[in-house]
Amino acid sequence: MDIKTNRVKHKLDNGQVATVLLAELTADLIETFGRLGFDGMWIEAEHGSIDFQQVRNMTRACDLWDIASVARVHANIPGLIYRTLDQGVQNILVPHVNTAEEAYAVVDAAKFPPIGHRGNYTSRQGYGVEDYVLKANDEVIVGILIEDIIAINNLEDILTVDGLDLCFVATGDLSNSMGYPGRPEHPEVIKVRNQAIEKIAESNKIAGTVTTEKDVGEMIQMGARLVTTGYQSWVEEGSAKYLREIKNSIIK
Repeated sequence: MDIKTNRVKHKLDNGQVATVLLAELTADLIETFGRLGFDGMWIEAEHGSIDFQQVRNMTRACDLWDIASVARVHANIPGLIYRTLDQGVQNILVPHVNTAEEAYAVVDAAKFPPIGHRGNYTSRQGYGVEDYVLKANDEVIVGILIEDIIAINNLEDILTVDGLDLCFVATGDLSNSMGYPGRPEHPEVIKVRNQAIEKIAESNKIAGTVTTEKDVGEMIQMGARLVTTGYQSWVEEGSAKYLREIKNSIIK
């Protein structure tokens, strides 16, 4: 039995754009949304209330649709990183990584030897797979969030870290660190985000960011290759249209 293919990673390796649905999802929602055509589903373990058992069930739901699981953990802690991978997660993202040393620590925790020091343990992705430990490193994307102005200032050094695959630029906390709290759309924040994406794209790393249907094309042209989007706006717009139609029908 061969190791399960990481759909997001293989699309990126082939120079394609990978799409990930980003929200506080559950296993049931992933089962429902799996048919939409996204390459991966976001597992939100930095914010929200999910535990390791829920992470495991969410990765099972991803496997049902042959889509990749992308988990954001809450801290740069070795045991947290590899335990999350042990639940069947295929791609890991660590928030608030601000230096090359911190980025190296992420790689060290997420990769088996000889690259890193991930504990010698399997996951559902490894059941029945011969030499899983030797193959797993090639099927895991190791990523960090660039979401502090300190990380922006250190980006050139961060991009030199071997084994780091993805730098995901997030404007929410970035705006806070730049002195524009709660204003991720501020022109200065957008300018810094765009410059970071271009710099990441020019390196040998994958650039990722949050997008909408309005700016996803621009982000791809800029160099982003892992693009995420939420579904909340679709629900809000669809609900408003539906309720408006009802109101108009009653008035008539």
